[in-house]
Amino acid sequence: MKTRAFLYFIFLFFTGVGFNISRAQEYKLTDHEATEETKNLFNNLHELSKEHTLFAHQHATEYGHGWEGDKDRSDVKSVCGSHPAMIGIDFMGFSDASRKSIEQTKKELKEIVTDAYDRGGVVTAAWHFSNPVSEGKFYWKDGVSLPAVKYIIPGGEAHEEYKVILNDIGEWANSIKGSDGKLVPIIFRPFHEQDGGWFWWGRPHCTQDEFISLWQFTVSYLRDSLDVHNFIYAFSPDCKFNSEKEYLERYPGDEWVDMVGMDNYGDMGRDRYDLQTAARKLKIVSDYAIKKGKLAAFTETGLESIPNSTWWTETLLKTMQTHDMQLCYVLVWRNDIHSPTHYYAPFPGHASAPDFIRFREDPYTLFEADLDNIYRKK
Repeated sequence: MKTRAFLYFIFLFFTGVGFNISRAQEYKLTDHEATEETKNLFNNLHELSKEHTLFAHQHATEYGHGWEGDKDRSDVKSVCGSHPAMIGIDFMGFSDASRKSIEQTKKELKEIVTDAYDRGGVVTAAWHFSNPVSEGKFYWKDGVSLPAVKYIIPGGEAHEEYKVILNDIGEWANSIKGSDGKLVPIIFRPFHEQDGGWFWWGRPHCTQDEFISLWQFTVSYLRDSLDVHNFIYAFSPDCKFNSEKEYLERYPGDEWVDMVGMDNYGDMGRDRYDLQTAARKLKIVSDYAIKKGKLAAFTETGLESIPNSTWWTETLLKTMQTHDMQLCYVLVWRNDIHSPTHYYAPFPGHASAPDFIRFREDPYTLFEADLDNIYRKK
């Protein structure tokens, strides 16, 4: 009996160790040299997503509905008493601008990001990248835009010019340090909504292989050549998929992605209210993340002007809680400074503000004031 018990103990020990090794491998970042704070954020978002989601708002502390540049202000905080748990910034200003303008962008974004980090919040960066080989900004314009992807990937005519743009991003990434002297982790979400045709990197304007080459080179150059080790890389197509296979049509590979997401405005009230479809697609994303040890997120959504006064609890919250999913954050788009209608988060006096407060008070949602040392190992 003693021999049998001993063998059983050995079996449990080694199978348990094997399980722990497997779990450690599942949760590995694409960057094996990632900073401790970046690793901790990644792991803590994994754990939080089992029961919660972080609320995020694009450009939340840079400007809002009728204001710009006020210290420690956001429309979200003005309504519910806390900044969003995550703020969105954009690398738009790193290209198609004068050297003076680029340096000013670096300075301004550095302050926004380090302030958020020092408060305990999280930052995600989108990239509305102006077409580097033609006019037309980031949107595709027939008769004007050139299919830039094939020009900027390795072997392309503008590849060296693309590296210069990445050099500025890399230099900035290695300069953003909080008051503790640590580099601020960034969730970097380049080339989003690539399954549509509205951006020059979209499906009609480059081949599958070209897009994957662009993604892999971008990650490799930032990580391996420029020593950027505080990025978490997020892949986020629009909602034009109906299966995991379709979702992964331009996926660059598990070794190149840390987070999978989906942008979806159409099913959330912009074009129609189809919450079951939105939830089903989110579940495809979440299931893939769980299977592969990735993070999952609802990377963009919202309803412009929020004409539905209960949109927060009756549309957004219900969609995210329809299935058993692990979504680490949900981001709504920006509140324009000047436009009376282009906004996606409430401001004081807005008809949806009471429902937004209910949304904020739900145990599922986390705001900046709810976060506890998200950059420390738990």
